[in-house]
Amino acid sequence: MNQIHPSSIIGDNVILGDDNQILENVVIKGPTKIGNNNIIGPNVVIGSPGQDTRNPRYDSSNCYIEIGDNNIIREFTAIQKPCYRDITKLGSNIFLMQSVHIPHDAILQDNVVVTPMVVLGGIVHLLKGANIGIGASVHQLSVIGHYTMIGMGNAVVKNVRPFTIYVNGNAPKVNAYALKKYELMDHLDEITRYVTEGILPTSDKILAYAEEFEKLHAESKRPLYM
Repeated sequence: MNQIHPSSIIGDNVILGDDNQILENVVIKGPTKIGNNNIIGPNVVIGSPGQDTRNPRYDSSNCYIEIGDNNIIREFTAIQKPCYRDITKLGSNIFLMQSVHIPHDAILQDNVVVTPMVVLGGIVHLLKGANIGIGASVHQLSVIGHYTMIGMGNAVVKNVRPFTIYVNGNAPKVNAYALKKYELMDHLDEITRYVTEGILPTSDKILAYAEEFEKLHAESKRPLYM
Protein backbone atom coordinates (compact mmCIF):
# COMPACT_ATOMS: atom_id res chain seq x y z
CA MET A 1 0.00 0.00 0.00
CA ASN A 2 1.24 3.49 -0.86
CA GLN A 3 1.13 6.45 1.53
CA ILE A 4 -0.03 9.50 -0.41
CA HIS A 5 -0.51 12.84 1.34
CA PRO A 6 -3.95 14.32 0.57
CA SER A 7 -2.37 17.55 -0.73
CA SER A 8 -0.54 15.69 -3.52
CA ILE A 9 -1.88 15.37 -7.07
CA ILE A 10 -1.47 12.10 -8.95
CA GLY A 11 -2.52 12.56 -12.57
CA ASP A 12 -3.92 10.19 -15.14
CA ASN A 13 -1.81 7.35 -16.50
CA VAL A 14 0.47 7.18 -13.45
CA ILE A 15 1.35 3.64 -12.37
CA LEU A 16 2.59 3.24 -8.80
CA GLY A 17 4.13 0.13 -7.30
CA ASP A 18 3.90 -0.65 -3.58
CA ASP A 19 5.12 0.94 -0.36
CA ASN A 20 5.86 4.36 -1.82
CA GLN A 21 5.70 7.46 0.40
CA ILE A 22 4.45 10.51 -1.45
CA LEU A 23 4.63 13.53 0.83
CA GLU A 24 3.05 16.99 0.80
CA ASN A 25 2.25 18.91 -2.41
CA VAL A 26 3.81 16.43 -4.82
CA VAL A 27 2.63 16.58 -8.44
CA ILE A 28 3.03 13.52 -10.68
CA LYS A 29 1.82 13.68 -14.28
CA GLY A 30 1.53 10.72 -16.60
CA PRO A 31 2.48 8.76 -18.46
CA THR A 32 4.79 7.82 -15.58
CA LYS A 33 5.67 4.49 -13.99
CA ILE A 34 7.15 4.41 -10.47
CA GLY A 35 8.34 1.23 -8.77
CA ASN A 36 8.38 0.21 -5.11
CA ASN A 37 9.58 1.66 -1.82
CA ASN A 38 10.36 5.16 -3.07
CA ILE A 39 10.24 8.29 -0.90
CA ILE A 40 9.10 11.37 -2.80
CA GLY A 41 9.50 14.53 -0.73
CA PRO A 42 7.42 17.71 -0.46
CA ASN A 43 6.90 19.87 -3.55
CA VAL A 44 8.51 17.43 -5.96
CA VAL A 45 7.19 17.70 -9.54
CA ILE A 46 7.46 14.64 -11.79
CA GLY A 47 6.25 14.78 -15.36
CA SER A 48 6.36 18.42 -16.37
CA PRO A 49 7.43 19.06 -19.98
CA GLY A 50 11.12 19.27 -20.74
CA GLN A 51 12.57 22.78 -20.94
CA ASP A 52 13.62 22.90 -24.58
CA THR A 53 14.36 26.22 -26.27
CA ARG A 54 13.83 24.74 -29.75
CA ASN A 55 10.25 23.80 -28.95
CA PRO A 56 9.25 25.18 -25.54
CA ARG A 57 5.56 24.32 -25.99
CA TYR A 58 5.90 20.83 -27.42
CA ASP A 59 3.14 18.28 -26.81
CA SER A 60 4.42 16.13 -23.92
CA SER A 61 1.16 14.27 -23.33
CA ASN A 62 2.60 10.94 -24.51
CA CYS A 63 6.16 11.44 -23.26
CA TYR A 64 7.15 8.80 -20.72
CA ILE A 65 9.02 8.77 -17.41
CA GLU A 66 10.11 5.62 -15.59
CA ILE A 67 11.47 5.49 -12.03
CA GLY A 68 12.70 2.29 -10.36
CA ASP A 69 12.76 1.11 -6.75
CA ASN A 70 14.16 2.30 -3.41
CA ASN A 71 14.87 5.85 -4.53
CA ILE A 72 14.83 8.95 -2.34
CA ILE A 73 13.72 12.12 -4.12
CA ARG A 74 13.96 15.09 -1.81
CA GLU A 75 11.98 18.33 -1.67
CA PHE A 76 11.67 20.75 -4.62
CA THR A 77 13.23 18.35 -7.12
CA ALA A 78 11.90 18.34 -10.70
CA ILE A 79 11.97 15.37 -13.08
CA GLN A 80 10.95 16.30 -16.62
CA LYS A 81 9.57 14.45 -19.61
CA PRO A 82 11.66 13.59 -22.68
CA CYS A 83 11.76 15.74 -25.81
CA TYR A 84 14.01 13.80 -28.20
CA ARG A 85 14.16 10.24 -26.90
CA ASP A 86 11.51 7.77 -25.82
CA ILE A 87 12.05 8.17 -22.10
CA THR A 88 13.43 10.01 -19.10
CA LYS A 89 14.56 7.13 -16.90
CA LEU A 90 15.81 6.73 -13.34
CA GLY A 91 17.03 3.37 -12.07
CA SER A 92 16.99 2.15 -8.47
CA ASN A 93 18.69 3.08 -5.19
CA ILE A 94 19.19 6.67 -6.38
CA PHE A 95 19.41 9.59 -3.94
CA LEU A 96 18.32 12.95 -5.34
CA MET A 97 18.80 15.61 -2.71
CA GLN A 98 17.02 18.96 -2.33
CA SER A 99 16.28 21.12 -5.40
CA VAL A 100 17.81 18.88 -8.07
CA HIS A 101 16.94 19.43 -11.74
CA ILE A 102 16.54 16.23 -13.76
CA PRO A 103 16.01 17.35 -17.36
CA HIS A 104 14.37 15.98 -20.45
CA ASP A 105 15.76 12.73 -21.82
CA ALA A 106 18.08 12.13 -18.86
CA ILE A 107 19.15 8.59 -17.99
CA LEU A 108 20.30 7.92 -14.41
CA GLN A 109 21.51 4.42 -13.66
CA ASP A 110 21.37 2.65 -10.29
CA ASN A 111 23.10 3.99 -7.16
CA VAL A 112 23.55 7.53 -8.48
CA VAL A 113 23.79 10.35 -5.91
CA VAL A 114 22.92 13.91 -6.92
CA THR A 115 23.43 16.43 -4.13
CA PRO A 116 21.55 19.70 -3.47
CA MET A 117 21.11 22.38 -6.12
CA VAL A 118 22.61 20.38 -8.98
CA VAL A 119 21.44 21.27 -12.50
CA LEU A 120 21.72 18.72 -15.29
CA GLY A 121 21.40 19.68 -18.94
CA GLY A 122 19.17 17.70 -21.28
CA ILE A 123 20.02 14.27 -22.68
CA VAL A 124 22.66 13.48 -20.05
CA HIS A 125 23.74 10.04 -18.86
CA LEU A 126 24.79 9.49 -15.26
CA LEU A 127 26.14 5.96 -15.12
CA LYS A 128 26.05 3.55 -12.21
CA GLY A 129 27.30 4.93 -8.91
CA ALA A 130 28.09 8.45 -10.18
CA ASN A 131 28.09 11.16 -7.49
CA ILE A 132 27.51 14.81 -8.44
CA GLY A 133 28.70 17.40 -5.88
CA ILE A 134 26.72 20.27 -4.39
CA GLY A 135 25.76 23.00 -6.83
CA ALA A 136 27.45 21.43 -9.86
CA SER A 137 26.10 21.88 -13.37
CA VAL A 138 26.43 19.37 -16.20
CA HIS A 139 26.31 20.36 -19.89
CA GLN A 140 23.72 18.90 -22.26
CA LEU A 141 24.52 15.50 -23.81
CA SER A 142 27.30 14.82 -21.31
CA VAL A 143 28.16 11.33 -20.07
CA ILE A 144 29.38 10.93 -16.48
CA GLY A 145 31.03 7.56 -16.00
CA HIS A 146 30.40 4.83 -13.46
CA TYR A 147 31.54 5.56 -9.89
CA THR A 148 32.75 9.01 -10.83
CA MET A 149 32.63 11.94 -8.40
CA ILE A 150 32.18 15.51 -9.60
CA GLY A 151 33.40 18.23 -7.21
CA MET A 152 30.94 20.70 -5.74
CA GLY A 153 30.28 23.86 -7.70
CA ASN A 154 31.90 22.48 -10.86
CA ALA A 155 30.74 23.29 -14.36
CA VAL A 156 31.09 20.04 -16.30
CA VAL A 157 31.32 20.71 -20.06
CA LYS A 158 32.98 17.47 -21.21
CA ASN A 159 32.47 13.77 -20.60
CA VAL A 160 34.16 12.13 -17.61
CA ARG A 161 35.51 8.56 -17.64
CA PRO A 162 34.39 5.98 -15.06
CA PHE A 163 36.14 5.80 -11.66
CA THR A 164 37.24 9.44 -11.81
CA ILE A 165 37.29 12.38 -9.42
CA TYR A 166 36.91 15.53 -11.48
CA VAL A 167 37.43 19.06 -10.15
CA ASN A 168 37.60 22.01 -12.56
CA GLY A 169 41.17 23.01 -13.37
CA ASN A 170 42.69 19.72 -12.28
CA ALA A 171 43.61 16.59 -14.19
CA PRO A 172 41.21 13.67 -13.63
CA LYS A 173 42.32 11.27 -10.91
CA VAL A 174 41.11 7.92 -9.59
CA ASN A 175 38.15 7.91 -7.21
CA ALA A 176 39.76 5.65 -4.60
CA TYR A 177 36.86 6.22 -2.21
CA ALA A 178 34.45 4.55 -4.64
CA LEU A 179 36.87 1.71 -5.35
CA LYS A 180 37.05 0.93 -1.63
CA LYS A 181 33.30 1.32 -1.12
CA TYR A 182 32.41 -1.01 -3.98
CA GLU A 183 35.30 -3.44 -3.38
CA LEU A 184 37.15 -2.68 -6.60
CA MET A 185 40.59 -1.97 -5.16
CA ASP A 186 41.94 -5.21 -6.66
CA HIS A 187 41.58 -3.46 -10.01
CA LEU A 188 43.37 -0.25 -8.98
CA ASP A 189 46.25 -0.53 -11.48
CA GLU A 190 44.13 -1.07 -14.59
CA ILE A 191 41.61 1.56 -13.45
CA THR A 192 44.42 4.07 -12.92
CA ARG A 193 45.78 3.45 -16.43
CA TYR A 194 42.30 3.90 -17.86
CA VAL A 195 41.50 7.10 -15.93
CA THR A 196 44.85 8.79 -16.52
CA GLU A 197 45.96 7.39 -19.90
CA GLY A 198 42.83 6.02 -21.56
CA ILE A 199 44.24 2.47 -21.72
CA LEU A 200 41.30 0.07 -21.73
CA PRO A 201 41.10 -2.33 -18.76
CA THR A 202 41.83 -6.03 -19.23
CA SER A 203 39.57 -7.68 -16.64
CA ASP A 204 36.07 -8.47 -17.89
CA LYS A 205 34.28 -6.64 -15.05
CA ILE A 206 36.11 -3.32 -15.42
CA LEU A 207 36.26 -3.56 -19.21
CA ALA A 208 32.46 -3.82 -19.32
CA TYR A 209 32.15 -0.48 -17.54
CA ALA A 210 34.70 1.12 -19.84
CA GLU A 211 33.08 -0.21 -23.01
CA GLU A 212 29.64 1.01 -22.00
CA PHE A 213 31.04 4.46 -21.29
CA GLU A 214 33.10 4.60 -24.49
CA LYS A 215 30.06 3.72 -26.60
CA LEU A 216 27.94 6.47 -25.02
CA HIS A 217 30.86 8.90 -25.22
CA ALA A 218 31.20 8.33 -28.95
CA GLU A 219 27.46 8.69 -29.51
CA SER A 220 27.33 11.94 -27.54
CA LYS A 221 29.93 13.65 -29.75
CA ARG A 222 31.06 15.54 -26.65
CA PRO A 223 34.75 16.16 -25.78
CA LEU A 224 36.43 14.26 -22.97
CA TYR A 225 38.34 15.45 -19.90
CA MET A 226 41.86 14.01 -20.02
